[in-house]
Amino acid sequence: MILVDTSVLISFLKGVNKEQVRKFEEVIQKNIPFGINYFIYQELLQGAKNEKEFALIKNYFSTQKFYDLKYGVRSYENAAKLYIKCRKKGITIRSTIDLLIAETAIENDLYLLHDDNDFSLIAKVDERLKEY
Repeated sequence: MILVDTSVLISFLKGVNKEQVRKFEEVIQKNIPFGINYFIYQELLQGAKNEKEFALIKNYFSTQKFYDLKYGVRSYENAAKLYIKCRKKGITIRSTIDLLIAETAIENDLYLLHDDNDFSLIAKVDERLKEY
């Protein structure tokens, strides 16, 4: 199962021809289970240019499989520990949301399909984050 990040979904919606979009198209064609989380959903919605686009994004993505953080407050503590682990290796992750997306993938044992270097850096520091 795959968690698809905002970075790939936006490129997909814009019709951008790049490797990660082609991977996502393959996921769709092969009926590989995928989903998003509430952080990705919110990022997609906030990118809407107007109410009509907001409604289109909402109608499509609200029907997708949603993966949750599984351990309540401990999940947020784990995301913060992931940040600290990266900092100890000299890596600064710029986005708290990215850490929560990574934590969602880790807790649900999902592959993460992304087009964001921060996730690649996290995966180098913590092997539990599996990239697709």
